[in-house]
Amino acid sequence: MRQTLTSRIIRFPLTRIVIASCALGGSWIGTQSLLKWTGVVSSIGDAAGSPFLYSTSTSLAFLGAYLVYVRLVEWRPVTELSPRKAPGELGAGILLGAGLFTATIGSIGLAGFYEVTGVNGARAAAPWFVLSLGSACAEEILIRGVIFRITEEGLGTWNALVISSPLFGMAHVANPHATVLSGLAIALEAGVLLAAAYVLTRRLWLPIGLHFAWNFVQGGIFGVAVSGYRFGGILRARLSGPEILSGGPFGAEASIFAVVFCLAAGACLLLKARRMGRFIPAPWARARRSLQAAVPAPGQILPG
Repeated sequence: MRQTLTSRIIRFPLTRIVIASCALGGSWIGTQSLLKWTGVVSSIGDAAGSPFLYSTSTSLAFLGAYLVYVRLVEWRPVTELSPRKAPGELGAGILLGAGLFTATIGSIGLAGFYEVTGVNGARAAAPWFVLSLGSACAEEILIRGVIFRITEEGLGTWNALVISSPLFGMAHVANPHATVLSGLAIALEAGVLLAAAYVLTRRLWLPIGLHFAWNFVQGGIFGVAVSGYRFGGILRARLSGPEILSGGPFGAEASIFAVVFCLAAGACLLLKARRMGRFIPAPWARARRSLQAAVPAPGQILPG
């Protein structure tokens, strides 16, 4: 069936990224504005004042907008959010994310740059739990579900990785205490690792679990800043020493230890995904393969 010009424009990858991003952003602004208008919150995006309400409303807004976008614009089932695979892949992501950050903070501690100064108790972790869950859902739907996935469809896996990872790092440069190095660290460790988790499973559950556990364990348990934001955790702690080793006030994710551990884990996931045939080749590579397949081998008898 021949596509119309309008449908071809809508199906174009960049167009779909813009439409999906507007849908997600619009749903979030609408939800937050409604909460402020009804007097439930004092300001739009009040994450620190109402962490549970902010995280719940943000997650539901992004999830609802994404489901509507995929069904109305892409006309397909939302397989990347298949509930059947959610428990196992979320659990695996949580274990991997918690393990990676524990290895990171343990290395910083062994180097003498992480010090526990007190204990706040388990209740102090509650805000980090809901905020980590909300940010993981929202950011993974936008970055991996929209930007990486659609770019990958048009340009292939490697090019989507090269494009989406720096964008993810740049998204954090406006955070408190952010630097060029912290943005680069986020791009290399999280941008690569989380995209690799999506490529391996072709679903968002593994990267959501990873993202959630990394943030929650970092801020909610070990008590250090998460991407520059800090308001306590179970442990009261401080980072010291050279920022390239400790991460400084931005948090341990800006440490070279975090980059090494997460980049290594991301490389392992990518290698496994490639062996399983999960990579999408670039369009010019697909065209070259088609051309090679069309050229007869020496001695091949062509139909006449």
